[in-house]
Amino acid sequence: MTGLGLALMVLALLVLRQNLMVVLGCAAAYAYYAWGDGSLANIVLDGWDALNKDVLLSIPLYLLAGNIMAEGAIAARLVRFMRAVAGPVPGGLAVTTVLSCALFAAIVGSSSVTLLAVGAIMYPALLQAGYGRAFSLGIVCAGATLGIIIPPSIPLILYGVMTNTSIADLFLAGVGPGLLLVGLFGAYAIAVNWRRRLPSWNLRELRDSFASGFWSLLLPAIILGGIYSGYFTATESAAMALFYALFVEMVIHRELDLYGLVKVTGNTTRLLGSLFPVLMMALSLNVFLSYQQVPEQIVGILAEWFTSPVSFLIGTNLLLLAVGMLMDIGSAILILAPILQPVAQAQGLDPVHFGIMMTVNLEIGYLTPPMGLNLIVAMSAFREDFWTICRAVVPFILIMLLALLVVATVPKLSLFLLR
Repeated sequence: MTGLGLALMVLALLVLRQNLMVVLGCAAAYAYYAWGDGSLANIVLDGWDALNKDVLLSIPLYLLAGNIMAEGAIAARLVRFMRAVAGPVPGGLAVTTVLSCALFAAIVGSSSVTLLAVGAIMYPALLQAGYGRAFSLGIVCAGATLGIIIPPSIPLILYGVMTNTSIADLFLAGVGPGLLLVGLFGAYAIAVNWRRRLPSWNLRELRDSFASGFWSLLLPAIILGGIYSGYFTATESAAMALFYALFVEMVIHRELDLYGLVKVTGNTTRLLGSLFPVLMMALSLNVFLSYQQVPEQIVGILAEWFTSPVSFLIGTNLLLLAVGMLMDIGSAILILAPILQPVAQAQGLDPVHFGIMMTVNLEIGYLTPPMGLNLIVAMSAFREDFWTICRAVVPFILIMLLALLVVATVPKLSLFLLR
């Protein structure tokens, strides 16, 4: 009955729309009291031990670096260069949006930061160029989700921490699915806007935009090259990204002053103040459940339900699609990754491939009501009606479902760089 009581308590708290910190804290307290020694002080002790990992430093470093670049001029310079490159193709401005989101995502690893930084530039530009409002909203919101799967990705870091999976391997595995989504979004943009009048390439603008954005374009090469060559760890690459962003914005471009830096740091600190207590509770609960061998028991139960990897993939993807509609990706990974990953391994799935599949699946949740984060951010940033944005992203949700099908059924797409 204690297990049933825990499940009912968590369900009741979720129905009452309680903060995830409250849900995880109550679940941890219930578990320690019912199955442990009854000492609630162990929640803090286990959570502190679990948080004592160098890789977790990469999260605040990446977030601060991304916010600095969004506040400064790096995003605008990247967009200018991508516009010079892709502008003359059919639907060139829409393709520019996708490429700019992909490139910016390869620096900051955050969907909401990408949406605010690139969307603030591209959404008005798309409207001014005559693109439909619905299409413009959809391409900006969908393009920003690339920040979740293209490395470095904060959700992939969380998955690696919660499941003890190599974060460097996860970053490598995100390249193939990320490029697939970029290609599908770009192809749709070209197909929908095939008849738009095309300007010719301007070699002078190509040269000038490259020169203007050179230092910005160098950053993804430094970060990703350092990680994939083994020269940087994930944490060291995050520190390098922060140092480089500060140097470029404050010394080279001089687009950020000390007042702006204090403002950005304060905003990032407030965000981390809501993230890390939740992460601590999730890790504390994970430590306790692992000690009690709960994941092994769940594996045994679910093995009776899913008699083959195919049935497991279908059931898991349907579950994750539903969860993505109701919960943000970070919360979903903190709760579900430690439970589902051992089951996936028992079904013969590679843990890195499963992490990518899970992330792509939950990425769709950024575009699905009622909890789609990109929908909420876009509503505030662009002052558009929520349901107007929901209708605008429908074609892109279908594209992402197609990409999910490919990612789930073709493991080599994720693993080819690891072999």
